[in-house]
Order: sequence, then structure tokens, then C-alpha cells
Amino acid sequence: MVTNDSTVFLKKGLATAFEMFGGRIEEIKKLVARLDTAEKDGRKLCDVSYGVISARFGFVPGNYVITNYDDVMSGKEDYEEVQKEKDFLGQLSNVSVFFDRIIVCVPKDMFAMMLEDETFQQGKVIAVTNPAFEEECLKRNWMFLERKGTRLGNDNAEKIFSIIEKES
Repeated sequence: MVTNDSTVFLKKGLATAFEMFGGRIEEIKKLVARLDTAEKDGRKLCDVSYGVISARFGFVPGNYVITNYDDVMSGKEDYEEVQKEKDFLGQLSNVSVFFDRIIVCVPKDMFAMMLEDETFQQGKVIAVTNPAFEEECLKRNWMFLERKGTRLGNDNAEKIFSIIEKES
């Protein structure tokens, strides 16, 4: 599960990337926790990993310890600057090959960068994004779910859980 950082920091000082951010990311963390603890036919449903695209660190896996910071990305120019400095798209491309599914819930301009960069492989993505990208997602054999504002949304969380459950 990949998302971008939030202006809501839950911790001062050091914490894991999973613990650090609040706000809209809480919905995503609840889905991650639900997937991580779910069982099917007496066995664990899936292994799940969480990562944040951070203005300060680039792509950060959820179990990495980070510190809070002042400048959170807020638009296309910021995403491009962090990409230039930290290459989060390259980091994501490298890490994503080890997973069967990549669930992406990021802002429209960041998602456009991922498409242009061809960050992810065909067929592996569940994209929670702007409706403008629905056709492009389908061309890549990705699943498309409409992002509601800046949030994952409960309906999308339920759909994602069902998709993973059916595939397991």
C-alpha cells in the first residue's frame, strides 16, 4: 500500500513511518491493519506492506524509523522537486517487483508522474485515483477505484479488501 505524507504528524521525534502520520492516512492504516490480521480458511489472508512517499525522505517503508519535518509536499512542483532529489519513483519501481499487488492512493499529479514514468508493472496495481486516469489504468490492466477528494474512503477500502480476499 503506497500513499503520500500528511501534514498531520502524530509523533514528535522518531517513529516508524506507519506511526508518524495521521489525518487522511488513518483510513489507509486501518485497511493495512485489517489486511494484515485477516484470515481465510484458517490461514493468514496476505502479507501486507505499507509505504509513504515523504517530502523529506522519498519513499519510506512503513517500518522505517523517521522523524517529523516541516515541509510536506502540497502540489505538482513539490512532487517534481522531491522526485528530482530523492527519486521516489525509482525506489517504488524497485520495491514493487516483490509484491503481487500494489495499492496506490496518491494525489492526481503524483499519480500522473507514476504513469509517465511507468513505475509499476502491468496488471499489478489497484489505483485509487482521479477519474481522469480510469481509461489509462484499464489499458494497463490495473484496477481503478475513484478517489474521493484526498481520502481512500470506506467504500474503496471494502472493495480493496474484497479483491484481496478473492485473490487469496
